[in-house]
Amino acid sequence: MFALVALLLLLAASWVGLLLADRLARPISALISVAERVREGDLSIRVSPVGAVDELATLSRAFNRMTAQLESQRSDLIDANQQLDDRRRFTEAVLGGVSAGVIGLDPVGNVNLPNRSASRLLALNLDDAIGQPLQDLLPEFGPLIAEAQRRPWRENEDQIVVQGADDQRRTLLARIAAESAGGEVAGFVVTFDDVTELLSAQRKAAWADIARRIAHEIKNPLTPIQLSAERLKRKYLSQITNDPETFERMTETIVRQVGDIGRMVDEFSAFARMPTPVMQRESMGDLVSGAVDLQRAGRTDITFVMTPPPEPVLVTCDSRQIRQALTNLLQNAVDAIEGRRQDLGDAGAEGWSGRVEVTLERQGAQVSVAVSDNGRGLPETDRDRLTEPYVTTREKGTGLGLAIVKKIMEDHRGSVELRDRPGGGAVVSLLFEADAPTQTANDPASESHGE
Repeated sequence: MFALVALLLLLAASWVGLLLADRLARPISALISVAERVREGDLSIRVSPVGAVDELATLSRAFNRMTAQLESQRSDLIDANQQLDDRRRFTEAVLGGVSAGVIGLDPVGNVNLPNRSASRLLALNLDDAIGQPLQDLLPEFGPLIAEAQRRPWRENEDQIVVQGADDQRRTLLARIAAESAGGEVAGFVVTFDDVTELLSAQRKAAWADIARRIAHEIKNPLTPIQLSAERLKRKYLSQITNDPETFERMTETIVRQVGDIGRMVDEFSAFARMPTPVMQRESMGDLVSGAVDLQRAGRTDITFVMTPPPEPVLVTCDSRQIRQALTNLLQNAVDAIEGRRQDLGDAGAEGWSGRVEVTLERQGAQVSVAVSDNGRGLPETDRDRLTEPYVTTREKGTGLGLAIVKKIMEDHRGSVELRDRPGGGAVVSLLFEADAPTQTANDPASESHGE
């Protein structure tokens, strides 16, 4: 009996203990399960509320408040990151779309944020140079960066000359400004733009004004001087008995030099006041062959070769101005050959002959007229300035020939290219916009070419 009662009491105590243990373990197990879900990243999970008011219920409510706060903070962080990402994409789009180069530098001058225009203008892939010092990549920027580090409170500006991707020197207007954070320099922003064409246009405008003034001042007395010399020759040559040959030679020298000055003044005037082109459809082959024939007839000691295209090439242009441009290029080629002949001397020039080749061809939507010679060639430095006024490599050159050619090509929406000729010499190409090759029966250019 006692044993049975003891067994019943033991079973009842065990049952009560199991109930109490399950009541204690169930909230803890739920809290552990929710904690595992939170560890996996699910901050929306919550612990189920318990009815009792004890330490476990308080812990569950505190855990729910913590997960709710974490979820709110994560949502705020996601929104902030989204805004930062949108701003970053907008900034990259703006930097990528502007024509100016922009480079972000850290406080010591290392590249950390370049745009595409900067890589294009500097002919460098700056994306692969992130973390490298800019002054090591481009020593031309060294003095500007050093000045900005020395005086970060002011914006520094300078003109920097760099070598472009097309092996031409480019002039960049560069500015650098410091970025401050908490009174300390957090980095620098370098901005620059290509001002080569702007400077060239400014120089051309200034030289055009000078040319106009010089032509006006010089041309007025030329005609009276020439007429006076001719009149002296006619009136007094027969009266001079002592050395009349010298008198005649001197008067002829005056007339000849006045004529040379007059031609120079005409070049000044032509450059200063280039007439508006009268556009018509012309056969470029006829224009080129005509200019070559004139030079061939005047310089029999130089070989002129023209390579015509297999089919007629039509270009809308001003024939008079194009003939002037071709004549200038051919004359420059002849002068370059004469210069090389002088450099070689009589012994070196024996067996050597000057040669000028003119090639006319269609290159897609463009027409190319290339004039190549085996003369002195182009200078190693500042060859991109040869098309500017009064820049010449000849002792007696005016420096207006290529400037007039470039002005004519700009009026025709074309361009001029200068490059070295393989084997020595130079090649100057004129690039035009080609007309459609189709021709009608009433096309005057077609009729003239057919003849």
